[in-house]
Amino acid sequence: MRLLIVTDAWRPQVNGVVRTYEWLSSALSKRVDLKLLTPEPFWRAPLPTYPEIEIALASPWRVSEFIRSAAPDIVHIGTEGPLGFLTRQHCRRQGIPFTTCFHTRYPEYIARRIPVPLSWSYAALRKFHSGAASTLVASRELADELEQWGFANVTPWRRGIDIDLFSTGPVEDLDLPRPIFLYVGRLAVEKNIDAFLSLDLPGSKVVIGGGPERGRLEGSYPEAHFLGLIEGPRLGAFYRAADVFVFPSVTDTYGLVMAEALAAGVPVACYPTSGAREIFGGEACGVMSDSLQEAALSALDISRDACRRVGERHALDASVDSFLGIISKALH
Repeated sequence: MRLLIVTDAWRPQVNGVVRTYEWLSSALSKRVDLKLLTPEPFWRAPLPTYPEIEIALASPWRVSEFIRSAAPDIVHIGTEGPLGFLTRQHCRRQGIPFTTCFHTRYPEYIARRIPVPLSWSYAALRKFHSGAASTLVASRELADELEQWGFANVTPWRRGIDIDLFSTGPVEDLDLPRPIFLYVGRLAVEKNIDAFLSLDLPGSKVVIGGGPERGRLEGSYPEAHFLGLIEGPRLGAFYRAADVFVFPSVTDTYGLVMAEALAAGVPVACYPTSGAREIFGGEACGVMSDSLQEAALSALDISRDACRRVGERHALDASVDSFLGIISKALH
């Protein structure tokens, strides 16, 4: 099978979508004839209100030429950005089967910044994903939600992580009062980080990541420890040093960092969301509550071994098998 994956989210961006396609493409390259179309070959410009994210300034001709040279049997469009839009146009014109993926609740993200009705944004996304053989989502619950918005051919795709990166290795020596409550992720308004940093918790709050909100958050919460961007094995060491991982977002469709924390043996505290329910799988590896404070404190009593067992379920191989099953069905 010749497969082309197109994603507007790529390095130097650091987020769950980028990590998902990095890990996926690495594993897929051993099983299919894989090509990637990312913003790397193009001129790029910063996204308005979010300069850390750059979008590709690609012409329809260059995108079409790339697709023709790749000669894919099927295309997977990972993001609803400029490359994804131009690829969708080409596939529709040339009759190339394609799938899409709904990673991000852009309607809710947009509504946090400007007063645009959710129905308008969802209508635009519904049009983008129309024509896809399947639109991949992180959970059955999210699939049902999108179907209520009028989306068609929505299919759950089991996500996965590089377990070994988080499950084994040294523990970072954090000379801070215990317990340590950790957040890892982008520092942006849609991540609802104030809900975590404003909690009255014992011990220490540690924040890893960068983004447009970092300056404001550091000024508003001087008692928290902002460590900036950390990646690779060292990130795993910081996870393993934490007592509880706090995930305050209510707009993420999955929350890859929750699976990473569990693989490191760290219980999760979060709001009740479809992503958390999918990751927990009904196991006592974290606490979901409308009171994030209650969740964070209660999570201190959860067994780290129980967390690791749940984390092991999110192995990358299972995610790749799930992805290839959907792609093969879409092709044939």
